[in-house]
Amino acid sequence: MTRRSEVLVQDSLYWLDYYGAKPKKGPHLSSLSGKLARGSVLALCVVLLATTGCRSNRKDPTKSSPEVLYKKAHKSMDSYDFNAAIKQYEALAARYPFTDQARQARLDLIYSYYRAGEGESATDAAETFIRENPTHPRVDYAWYVKGLVDFERSPNAIEHLFRVDLSQRPPSTARKAFSAFRTVVEQYPKSEYAHDARQRMVYLRDRLADYEVHVARYYMKRGAYVAAAQRAKGCVDNFDGAPAVKDALKMMIEAYDRLNLKPLADKAREVYQLNYGSDVAQAQADIKKPWWKIW
Repeated sequence: MTRRSEVLVQDSLYWLDYYGAKPKKGPHLSSLSGKLARGSVLALCVVLLATTGCRSNRKDPTKSSPEVLYKKAHKSMDSYDFNAAIKQYEALAARYPFTDQARQARLDLIYSYYRAGEGESATDAAETFIRENPTHPRVDYAWYVKGLVDFERSPNAIEHLFRVDLSQRPPSTARKAFSAFRTVVEQYPKSEYAHDARQRMVYLRDRLADYEVHVARYYMKRGAYVAAAQRAKGCVDNFDGAPAVKDALKMMIEAYDRLNLKPLADKAREVYQLNYGSDVAQAQADIKKPWWKIW
């Protein structure tokens, strides 16, 4: 029994003795009223003691250990209930910010935000983790998911059906994704995410190079040869190995010729010859070959 309960019982017994000792009417009524008063007060004491005991034994859910909170949140994430997992991970990080479970919860939050379709929250969580834990062994994961959020989606079935030219779409987030994946590949080459990041970089490189050539061609058609040459040169310098580099070199040669910049045009021809000379020779041979010869 707690101290508070003892005081309540003592006060109740005091008033019980007081009312039972002062009958106002006959002996029979006095005895009856005293018994009723004693019974009521004793019942009140039992209720108070039971209530106090229940409150003292009730477990506060907000005082769960970080291990319990993390297991609960991780179970929600494994069950694909990402909204519930987000709330639980956020509560864990707020209550126990300096525990190992909270640090892991911040990593899981990045993934949960990403799967829940909250791209901005996932990016913010990834950048916060990278800033606060630059030497953490799992920081490569934060960079990888950051790249996934910005990764340009692949053409869907409808775009394939109607042959949509993605090179004409401004790659608004492709550069950010390319930079994040490059960080994974260059700074964490042994990461389990490095191979996938490299494959995505190849796709993004080709996509960005196609867009640069598309812009350069737009300038060429309007007679803006300086701007066309600059965009084509940027494609060659930044996206080496992309298929669009061949067209970019052709555009550089044409733009420099129209600008009467012979040294730059000759240099571009030399680079083109070194990289695609065999293709040119083969194309010329195919043109001279009679149409009826198939060998």
